[in-house]
Amino acid sequence: METGENAIQRQRQVLFFFVLLCMSKAGSEPWRFSVAEEMESGSFVGNVVEALGLKMGELSNRGARVVFEGDRQYLQFNHKTWDLLIKEKLDREELCGPTDSCVLPFQILLENPLQIFLAELLVQDINDHSPVFLDDEMLLKIPESSLPGKIIRLDGAQDLDAGINNLQNYTISPNPYFQVQIRARSEGRKYPELVLNKALDREELPEIRLILTALDGGSPPRSGTAQIRALVVDVNDNAPEFGQQNYEVRIPENSPPGSLVVEVHAVDLDTGNYGEIFYTFSDASEDIRKTFKIDGSSGEISLIKTVDFEATQFYEIDIEATDGGGLSGKCTVLIHVIDLNDNLPKLTMSSITNPIPENSPETVLAVFRVSDLDSGENGRMVCSIQDDLPFVLKPSVENYYTLVTQGALDRERRAEYNITITVMDLGSPRLKTEHNITILISDINDNPPVFTQTAYKVYLQENNSPALHIGSVSAKDRDSGINAKVTYSLLPPENGDLPLFSYISINSDNGHLYALRSLDYETIQAFQFTVIAADGGSPSLSSQALVEVVVQDMNDNSPFVLYPLQNGTAPCNDLVPRAAEPGYLVTKVVAVDRDWGQNSWLSYQLLKATDPGLFTVWAHNGEVRTARAISDRDAIKQRLLVLVKDNGQPPLSTAATLNVLLVDGFSEPYMQFPDAPKEPIQTESLTLYLIISLVSVSFLFLVSVILYITIRLWKRKTGGRNDHLPSSVPFPTYLGDVSGTGTLSQSYQYEVCLTSDSGTNEFKFLKPIITNFPLQKSGSDIEENQTFWNNN
Repeated sequence: METGENAIQRQRQVLFFFVLLCMSKAGSEPWRFSVAEEMESGSFVGNVVEALGLKMGELSNRGARVVFEGDRQYLQFNHKTWDLLIKEKLDREELCGPTDSCVLPFQILLENPLQIFLAELLVQDINDHSPVFLDDEMLLKIPESSLPGKIIRLDGAQDLDAGINNLQNYTISPNPYFQVQIRARSEGRKYPELVLNKALDREELPEIRLILTALDGGSPPRSGTAQIRALVVDVNDNAPEFGQQNYEVRIPENSPPGSLVVEVHAVDLDTGNYGEIFYTFSDASEDIRKTFKIDGSSGEISLIKTVDFEATQFYEIDIEATDGGGLSGKCTVLIHVIDLNDNLPKLTMSSITNPIPENSPETVLAVFRVSDLDSGENGRMVCSIQDDLPFVLKPSVENYYTLVTQGALDRERRAEYNITITVMDLGSPRLKTEHNITILISDINDNPPVFTQTAYKVYLQENNSPALHIGSVSAKDRDSGINAKVTYSLLPPENGDLPLFSYISINSDNGHLYALRSLDYETIQAFQFTVIAADGGSPSLSSQALVEVVVQDMNDNSPFVLYPLQNGTAPCNDLVPRAAEPGYLVTKVVAVDRDWGQNSWLSYQLLKATDPGLFTVWAHNGEVRTARAISDRDAIKQRLLVLVKDNGQPPLSTAATLNVLLVDGFSEPYMQFPDAPKEPIQTESLTLYLIISLVSVSFLFLVSVILYITIRLWKRKTGGRNDHLPSSVPFPTYLGDVSGTGTLSQSYQYEVCLTSDSGTNEFKFLKPIITNFPLQKSGSDIEENQTFWNNN
């Protein structure tokens, strides 16, 4: 296959030589080579390098070939010396018949670029045929009244050789009565005539036998003989006479055998046997005798076989009318064969280029020659191809045509073309020949891969298993072969923040995407990357597509209680005055969930309480309110177990423990009271114990406040390393409002403490204080709380 640059150079060379060829051939004569017939195959004819003035290497590189009309090729090249050699033994008589000059036209065809030299091969005759008489014996009837000088025409011999090797002379055996003289026909053939030298006497010599010899001009000459038997007959003084000396008729070629050509007629004034006329061919060639026949009685000439204009255009036949007395008369019949359009045009393909690259500019695809054996309008031809093809036919010299592309082709639009070359003559009816060729278009890499989508979105549930197939990308390439083989790869991100290649990999052969490791929705919700599809061409072409991976949330995080603290430290009790009305806001359980959507929707439920009927928990916001009025019989210390549950499938939950103190007023010390005694005591002892307890609680409260302030000051001095959530516990930034669902928008830690100077049931609420969150309890933690409540 030629490259694009070589194809362009070849096209320019072809066009340049076409111009030179058309200019030079207008007045040039063909080169002539001669050879004697019957020479053996491989005999030397001539040297093309010397004759055409070309270089030997040029002939080899340009693919020189010899092209003859027809199927037979008479010459061939010796590709080492570029001598013209005889390919097969030549018989001049078979090739040209009786024609003196036997010239076979041929062409020397050079390809790449195209150049045509016209040449002729002259086949010289050798004396390889002897003269032959069609009849071994000639019977002559000569009236005895014939006077000296009478001329008797004889049938001549035939010699297939031409020129000097053809028949040149006739001789007759020595005798006193006759001599031979030679005559020539209009076409040059020679025939003998007997001339009577002295009168005949039938009673003295009724029959004379002679030997007629035909000689050709070869060296040495060849000869043929025939016997002449001359019978002397009685006087017949009237010879047959034709109504006209020349008959001229026209018959169409391909007339069926048996067709009447012409009827000749002669008249003899004698009567009886001397007036009966018999018609025969006189000195007719073998070809005439095989083609025509004459009725001896009627003089009708008819066809034995069909005549072909391309073989013979006319026939000249001598007709002899002989009466019963031996007298004869002659006439000539000229038969012209009318040409019919009975030969299909012929197309001979000389060269073809296949396949061709799709980006080739104007390129010669094929060189061919057309011919038609008919003549005139019947032999004129036009060539054409289909109209919807990007090709054009251009005429060259000597009925040569070239098939040329009109411009660059596109294999992706059409990979092959079936071209029908139609050669039609202008005869009536018109005949045509069709020749089909298939031109293949070879591919170049001129199409990049194209993704089926400009952007892809892939969904992946978090906590996936590593090496999970999560989706695919696909690209198609309109080219073929290696140019259409697509490989996939990931484009590194411009910023190095996202460790892309540790998250995703792609199969380079089929575009399948795989997650390399488990992903956490709470860490990363979505990320994007670019996939490159590149083909295997040279140079390679590529395209890009954007892929977005969306991580879908799973319910894998339990609710986390922000308040009250569940870190195992000293609990902070919530105080409720005994005078509180039903629906009094005691406190609020605040929790968050790191999940998203319905997985983070929280609901609250009172799981267990010291007095289940005293308090109620609002399911949507976690508010703890009194369900009824507080009585004196209610225990001072109330413990509540609140279950916080999300809305995931399956749901996850966490339990929070609340301590509530029932007090008469907020001036009472903030302390934990022991459980009420099971045994009744005396009023005086109860008052004493109450005073002691209040003093103890006040002291413990004061110590706790001092200790807390000291710890806070110490932690601030050390840099507040624990004032925020640790990095190991990442929190999402998409939490909702606390007012509706009990979920906060920021991560806070809270305390509830009594205000020492409040007399209106006011207290500090939701103040951020703590440093570290303990791990929340779920599952087994709820069971431990249940055990605790059972024990208390």
